[in-house]
Amino acid sequence: MLVGSIEAGGTKFVCAVGDEEYNVKESISFPTVKPGETLKKAVDFFKKFPELKSIGIASFGPIEIRPSAANYGYVTSTPKPGWKDTDFVGVIKDALDIPIFWTTDVNGSAYGEYMAYKNKKEELNSLVYYTVETGIGAGVIIDGKFIGSQGHPELGHVFVKRHPADLDFKGTCPYHGDCLEGLASGPTFKARLGVPGQEVPLTDPTWDIIAYYIAQAAVQTTLTFRPQKIIIGGGVSSEEFLVKVRKQFKELLNDYIDVANLNDYIVTPLVPKNGSATQGDFALAIKAMK
Repeated sequence: MLVGSIEAGGTKFVCAVGDEEYNVKESISFPTVKPGETLKKAVDFFKKFPELKSIGIASFGPIEIRPSAANYGYVTSTPKPGWKDTDFVGVIKDALDIPIFWTTDVNGSAYGEYMAYKNKKEELNSLVYYTVETGIGAGVIIDGKFIGSQGHPELGHVFVKRHPADLDFKGTCPYHGDCLEGLASGPTFKARLGVPGQEVPLTDPTWDIIAYYIAQAAVQTTLTFRPQKIIIGGGVSSEEFLVKVRKQFKELLNDYIDVANLNDYIVTPLVPKNGSATQGDFALAIKAMK
């Protein structure tokens, strides 16, 4: 049996076909350009597999996830040029006529991590997955189910306390300015320093500022959802960076509640090579068939 995955990012699409064991049989990636051109490339890829049974789609957003909504399956109020009010699911459904599971990019990654831990036989019923890259988003799974009925969580747009050394930075979010995404996403390095984050050494104090904001998000998540793990993925994340985050987290939480082992609590993804979303999409595609 073959199932499909679309990891739809604001920068690129990754489309893959795999089996029920989540083994990738073939994949393709291409830039996210205009909706018509981008979605046609996805459709053309999947049409090569007539035995395809279903697809899991994890998309950048905001998106409409309520099946009862008139614009279910749409990318809605995104700042991505040209993609506002795009009928994503409708295009794929009309072209392929197979079951589709539709969710956010971070939900796809969260579910991939959830299934990876499950396959390790590790008892994990709850987690929050943050991606920190071009934007910031989070997927929340409690007892194997996504949180969010009226819409998906937008944890990248919560407000955080400003770092004392960062008071003059206005933030990059076009909606809120200095929300979490506006202060700690990848593009904030270039906005502050004039160079992209991958060119900034971890010894630069900007990384401590970013860690302070991500640690605040982790504290909010801990106190709100009490998950078993917080997983931080995306281009900004690394084990060296998480050392800074854990240190700030410990100071901010101040032992208010017991978090036993920070090294096992705030972690990088278990699925290697940024494969969490693809694995999650495969699992969700199988779920869509039931």
